[in-house]
Formats: sequence, C-alpha cells, structure tokens
Amino acid sequence: MYSLEEKARRYASKAHADTGQRRKYTDEPYIVHPAAVVELVRSVTDNEIMLAAAWLHDTVEDTSNTLADIESHFGAEVASLVAMLTDSKQPDAKNRAARKVAHFRHTAQASGDAQTIKLADIIDNTRSIIHYDPHFARVYLTEKRVQIALLKDGNEALWRQASTIIESGIEQLTQAPYYVPLAWFTRQQQRYQLPN
Repeated sequence: MYSLEEKARRYASKAHADTGQRRKYTDEPYIVHPAAVVELVRSVTDNEIMLAAAWLHDTVEDTSNTLADIESHFGAEVASLVAMLTDSKQPDAKNRAARKVAHFRHTAQASGDAQTIKLADIIDNTRSIIHYDPHFARVYLTEKRVQIALLKDGNEALWRQASTIIESGIEQLTQAPYYVPLAWFTRQQQRYQLPN
C-alpha cells in the first residue's frame, strides 16, 4: 500500500506525462518541478497532506484532471490546498497585469499551508529564470516581489528564501550586461497595485 504522498507523486507524474508537458526552458519532464517544490516543502514540514498537495499543485491548472478528481483520489484536505494553488481563468481580465492581480488576490486568501507550497513554487520557478530568459525575468521578478508581499502566512524560512532569490535576481538585472534601471522595476511594480 502506497503512502498518500507516494500516490500523489505517481498521479502527478502520470498526469503531466500524459499531456506531454515539459519544462519551458530545459525541456525536462515537467514532474521535475513538482519534485523540487516537494523537497522545499519537506525542508520545513513532514505534513503528508501538504506534501501530496505540493506534488499535485499544477495538475488541475495544466492537465485534464479536475478538483473533483483530486478530491476523489486524495480527499478534501488535499483538494482544498490544490484549489487554493490553482490559477483560475480570468476571462474578463484585459491584460497580464489584471490576470496576475486576480491571481495574487487568490493566493493571498489561501491558508498558511497553501501559501507555504506557493512560496516553494516561486522559489523553484525563480531559480534559473535570469539565466534562461533575462528579458522576461524583469517582469516575472517584479510580479513575484508583489506576490510574496501578500504571502505572510506561509512558512517564514521559505518566505525569506523567496524574497532573497527575487531581490538578488533584480539586483543582478541592474548590473552588466543587463543594466535595467531600478526605476524600471518601481514603475513596473505600480502596474500590479491591488486596489483596497
């Protein structure tokens, strides 16, 4: 009999493989990302519900699996965490900034456990973005800076790690060979201000 986490690992591996999903810049099998997120979450907790949700955090967003599928296989607690981590479609959003603001609001309302998984997700996605796509990294890092400011209920150690990797990435982009002015990041950040 498999543990809940092992069942989630197998389920997520199959779901992402069945869609042919690969990592954007490295073309690795997509499951390397949930695996990295799980290890970051495991570094701060051994909660099996959280570890299962970390394996599954992108399955509803990126595959044909639904929240009902997740609940039937893994129970309501895991499904609830996955729902909090799933970026809901925003058909009325006029642009990327509007879509991201809606997503930031969604994750800001998530439980501390879900925010902890989201911080691990941000850390893994941010690790190599400057190396692979420095032009997009300017926008991405600004968005993540705004988002983590709203994730104060997540694990403090992961929050600090996420903040450090984002700020060092921004600092790197202000240096050679990129020379992005700090004022650019300030202006960009203002596009994502959440109305009260």
